[in-house]
Amino acid sequence: MSIVAVVLLAAAVVLLAAAEWPRLSQRVGFDARRRRERRLAKSHLRVVHDDDPEDFAKAVERDLANLPTFDPRAKRDAKKD
Repeated sequence: MSIVAVVLLAAAVVLLAAAEWPRLSQRVGFDARRRRERRLAKSHLRVVHDDDPEDFAKAVERDLANLPTFDPRAKRDAKKD
């Protein structure tokens, strides 16, 4: 192959890649990788349907009651004793 043919072939490859770049970037770009990772992570999730809203309210109340609390005044009052 002559140098001219190699240069023309390289130019054709570059021109083709530039013309198809939007479609290629969707499949091999950084955003595509993030989408694939997110889809993989989401594949393990599932939606749980609950017919009784009272169970949900009770669960929320129970979780809120079990949260640790912090009272800054309690520490101050303990120092005064």
